[in-house]
Formats: sequence, structure tokens, C-alpha cells
Amino acid sequence: MMVVTVFVVTALTFIMMRWMPGSPFNNPKLSASQIAALSRQYGLDKPVLVQFWQYLVNALHFDFGTSYINTGQSVSLMIGQRLPVSMQLGFQALIVGVPLGMYVGTWQAMRKNTATDYSLSVVTLIFTALPDFLLAMLLMVFFAIDFPIFPITGWDSWMSSVLPTLALGMGVIAFVARFTRSQTLETLDSDQIQLAYAKGLNEGQVILKHAVRNSLIPVLTLLGPLTAGLLTGSALIETIYSIPGIGNQFVASISSKDYPVIMGTTIVYTVMLQVMILIGDIATAIADPRIRFGGNR
Repeated sequence: MMVVTVFVVTALTFIMMRWMPGSPFNNPKLSASQIAALSRQYGLDKPVLVQFWQYLVNALHFDFGTSYINTGQSVSLMIGQRLPVSMQLGFQALIVGVPLGMYVGTWQAMRKNTATDYSLSVVTLIFTALPDFLLAMLLMVFFAIDFPIFPITGWDSWMSSVLPTLALGMGVIAFVARFTRSQTLETLDSDQIQLAYAKGLNEGQVILKHAVRNSLIPVLTLLGPLTAGLLTGSALIETIYSIPGIGNQFVASISSKDYPVIMGTTIVYTVMLQVMILIGDIATAIADPRIRFGGNR
């Protein structure tokens, strides 16, 4: 299914790019003969199916072609140089967001229907609905302009990664907290929790040994799509903070109709999404023996 998914996404992206109005060579300084020569050079004068087949063969050898805008630059090399930055930003947001989100959600569940629970529910709802790019700009204004604590742009030190990480991570904290709260409340109402209390375990032991562990399993199913979402959703954050990541490059390639960069980035994003979902499924199976044995034990 991973192979089929990657193929379908690649095909649809390739076709949609050819349907886009305009051309990568819309520079008014170029004459019609020059545009025709560039189209022949990059194979854009051939039928779409022929172009797609050639691209697919090359992509299987990890050759995504050369950039139309950055003349002579290999797309594979461009992605390889920028991908680690995007991965670092995404994983930092994940490391910050998931543990804090689970802590907040568990805290809410332990104080169900109290003022603390209601207050945190409102806060998490706000951050769930707040777009990442809006939060990024608010953080930039407050912590980089009004109170110049962190750098406003760039990726030169750990200080410059704080605001982008928070901009991505706050949404993760809110989402995981809301999910963890509902799962923990469901777990706390189960028979095994009542049995744990009957055995004389205190609230802390019950929460740590039983409630959190059982609530962790559904959260693991979110890690795959959540991780891929962070890596792919960082495009606007990278643009706002001028971070030299793959997302920033992707946004620029769309506006300039740089087909090879768009295609290469899309394929990389799709493969990353599929791999992270697979890792999430494997982690869930490791954490829950019932999944490994098909629910028979």
C-alpha cells in the first residue's frame, strides 16, 4: 500500500502541475524561440505520458532532475541539504509537544469537571484552532520585537530555533492534551482501574501504572501522521522565520513553477508520511500485545 500510495500521489502531482496555467519560463525577457529551446532541453515538448514515464524511471534511481530556476542544481542535492533542518524543527516540536500534551491531558482527566479542567480545555481548544502561521507571527512580535529575547529569523543557534519550535509545538500540545484527556477518562472508568483501587493502590500508582500506560497506546497511533504533519506543515513556519528548510524551498518552488523541485519535495514528503505511519503501527503493536496477536490474547 505504501508503494501504491507513493505512485498515485506522484502521478496526480505530475498531472496537476501540467494543468497549471503558465510555464516555468514565463520570463518576459525570453523570446518565443528561447522558451521553445528551454522546453526541448527539459523535455517539456514531449507528450505528458512520455514525460511521466521518464521522470518515474529517474525517480526510482533517486534522480529528481535539475531545478528550472536554480540552473544546473540537482533537486536531490537541494533536498538533501535542506531536509535535515526541517526534520530537526519537526522533531523538536514533537519532543516538546507530545510529553507536555500527555501531561496536560492526564492532569485534566484527574481533575475532571473542575475549574482547572475547564480552563485548560478552553486553552487547548484555542491553540487547536489557532493556525500555526498566526501563532508564529504572534510569537515573533511578542518575543522578538516587543521583548527581544529570541532572534527574529534565521537558524544559526538553538536560540533561533525556540520560536519556530513553539509555533509548531503548541498545536501539538493542545491536540495531544485533548486526545489524552478523553482517552484517560475512558480508561479511568474501566474495570481494571477499579480493580487497581480495590487492591489498595493510591491514585499516583493507578495513574502511572495503569491509566497513562493504557492511554499511551491510542496516542502512539497518532505519532505517524502527527510527525509527518509537523515535517510537512512547517513550510509556512520556515518561510516566516526564514529557515533554510525544505518547506521554505517548497513554497518558493510553487510560486516559480519549478516542476522538478515540486515533484521531488512531494515525493519525499509522501515517503516520510508513509514511513512514519508504519513506524507508528509497529510501535503500537509493541506497546499492545493484543494487536500483535490479533486480539486473541
